[in-house]
Amino acid sequence: MARRKLPIDAFEYYFALGHERSYQSVADYYNVSKTAVANLAEKEEWQKQVIDRERQARASMEKKSIETIEEMNERHLSLCKFIQKKAFDALRTMPLSAAMEAVRAVDLSIKQERLVRGEPTDRNAMNIEEIIKREYENWLMPVPQEERSDPKEQSCDRDDVEEQNSTEEGKDHEESEL
Repeated sequence: MARRKLPIDAFEYYFALGHERSYQSVADYYNVSKTAVANLAEKEEWQKQVIDRERQARASMEKKSIETIEEMNERHLSLCKFIQKKAFDALRTMPLSAAMEAVRAVDLSIKQERLVRGEPTDRNAMNIEEIIKREYENWLMPVPQEERSDPKEQSCDRDDVEEQNSTEEGKDHEESEL
């Protein structure tokens, strides 16, 4: 039986090196040749073991992260429900003129609850149709008559082109005055 040059925990040392991991570092630590480390690493499939351990560590971290986010969302939802309950109680007992604080609390807690649940709030409720209309208005300009290649397009309203040209001339005039 051949005598083992590296101890059984050599892989553990190698793995613990993290980003600075190298066969030469292991060889220096155990006072052996780099070839001896490389041979053992190949025989014991160190690279495969590293990949497997890192994959397991990532999966474990993702699972903990998801659980943490779920716990946080549950806490936030229960807090929102508590605030809503208190605000509704206040609304029932107060005259309408004095109930604005309760109304604000309800409004804020509802918005937060919708946000936690992934529902749209005032800030992100813009739909695709609104975005397309806005982009259309911002970026599409009429094509001048001489640039049109399709005879059907040439029958379009000339007022659009003339309006565009006068607007551009006005901008040029303003810039030259500066």
